[in-house]
Amino acid sequence: MNGARTERVDPASATADGYAFELDGGNLALDFANTVSRRKLAGGGRDNIDRYGRLVSWARQSGIVSEHDAQRLRSRAGEHPRAAIAALRRGVVLREAIFSIFSSVAAGRRAPAEALEILNAALPAALGALRLVQDRQGFLLRFASDDEALDGVLAPVVRAASDLLVSDERERIRECGSDTCAWLFLDRSKNGTRRWCDMKVCGNRAKARRHYEKGKRSP
Repeated sequence: MNGARTERVDPASATADGYAFELDGGNLALDFANTVSRRKLAGGGRDNIDRYGRLVSWARQSGIVSEHDAQRLRSRAGEHPRAAIAALRRGVVLREAIFSIFSSVAAGRRAPAEALEILNAALPAALGALRLVQDRQGFLLRFASDDEALDGVLAPVVRAASDLLVSDERERIRECGSDTCAWLFLDRSKNGTRRWCDMKVCGNRAKARRHYEKGKRSP
């Protein structure tokens, strides 16, 4: 299960390059699966977390880590490039497993056993990182911060994926109907017939393509 790559980059690079992720899946795990653009294209599309710095940027934009923690992760990755590469690879393997599982759910198929094994293997460590924290309103669960772990940002993703799979919202998981996209999302429309991850992007592309094909057929 390897992510798509279309350019040569240093996977250990921890710099922030300003890339802005689309976070429209409606769930943290789906947003993580959607870090590959135009997945259905020949060659597998474009991997948007092809370097460790992008993984940190995604976690920061998703609200998993604070700016302070993001800078700490980048600094540590710069000091330990091999560990950063290993953390990135674990992230890509997890992402591809999550995509495989939820793409199957969206299509009404059984999840592939290999992908489910990968998610299950990550589950104990992710849940083991949870801690009860007390505040003025009561108690809440938070993930413990491990200054040594470069892949700690994956724990909330694992929990989000497992929670979604056992929830009623599992029935609302959809895969974009575009011929190229394959992004996943939660369909919260009233009639449950949403087809596109983004009507302004994939929906308009499909509409323009239909118009073009209709024009070609016209005498």
